[in-house]
Amino acid sequence: MRQRVVALLGQGQELYPVTCASAVFGDHGPDIPRHYEFELCAEHPGPIRTTMGVDIVVERGLEALDDAGTILIAGCPSPSLTPATCDAVLAAHTRGARIVAVSSGIKLPAHLGLLDGRTAAAHWEITGWLARNYPKVRADGTVLYVDHGDVATAGATATTLDLCLNQVRREHGAALAMRIGRQFAAAPQREGHQRQFPALPTTGPVPDSLAPLLDWIAANLDRPLTLADMATRSGMSARTLNRHFHEQLGISPGRWLLDRRIASTRALLEETDLPVETIAERVGLSSAVNLRRRFRSAVNTTPAAYRRAFR
Repeated sequence: MRQRVVALLGQGQELYPVTCASAVFGDHGPDIPRHYEFELCAEHPGPIRTTMGVDIVVERGLEALDDAGTILIAGCPSPSLTPATCDAVLAAHTRGARIVAVSSGIKLPAHLGLLDGRTAAAHWEITGWLARNYPKVRADGTVLYVDHGDVATAGATATTLDLCLNQVRREHGAALAMRIGRQFAAAPQREGHQRQFPALPTTGPVPDSLAPLLDWIAANLDRPLTLADMATRSGMSARTLNRHFHEQLGISPGRWLLDRRIASTRALLEETDLPVETIAERVGLSSAVNLRRRFRSAVNTTPAAYRRAFR
């Protein structure tokens, strides 16, 4: 029998993750075996407003979850944490349904306690909110997705495709997942532990006492700066400067400097065709070998792979 995959929608729904799931779990023609049925439901069936400014009509209510094999929670529209919705999703999980939560959709399984003591992929913008509201959840804002079998989470909506294809691969093999992905020219398989690419960090608002120094560091990234150099420039001792960084920025001077160098490397990889050796010199990482080592440690991919992803 085909497994029923049901997307639970609400007002203010983002459609992209829903259409991604539909593309994976829908009909792919007579040449590809069909193992899934895909449909929509809502706590209150009828017109559902989307972020595109148009409505879609959802015909089924929460009873659609009664025999669903997989429940997709594509974001956290309104309402989504009502007692009726929570009870229906928890009952489905208890009887063995798989819960797939994308982006802010992680709020629902977190609210139900399904992620307590577990790692969950979360968009890097909401990891702080999750830490404050659901401290038992180990929210990881760096990885693409985490799949525990009964509950799977994806940090960003663009990862929905990867997570759904991963489910096909787990349940029916890599060959079928590749055939389905090839139909819509999906990128090669991306493992869940691959890194998200958050926005390039900026200095942001900084204390007046450090602003001149940080501006000077950013303007001199190509130099082999040391803690002593930064301390001399700031007019402080190395120990005092280190304390100021920890108190006002939460990291050490060396960590801040490396983060700026990695951020500049990312920008140059995205926006230029400069060789890695040249980039290494411009950002102060001395050599291509050192840049590749530092970049992989920070972003969990190679400079070449990162550039291909953005160019």
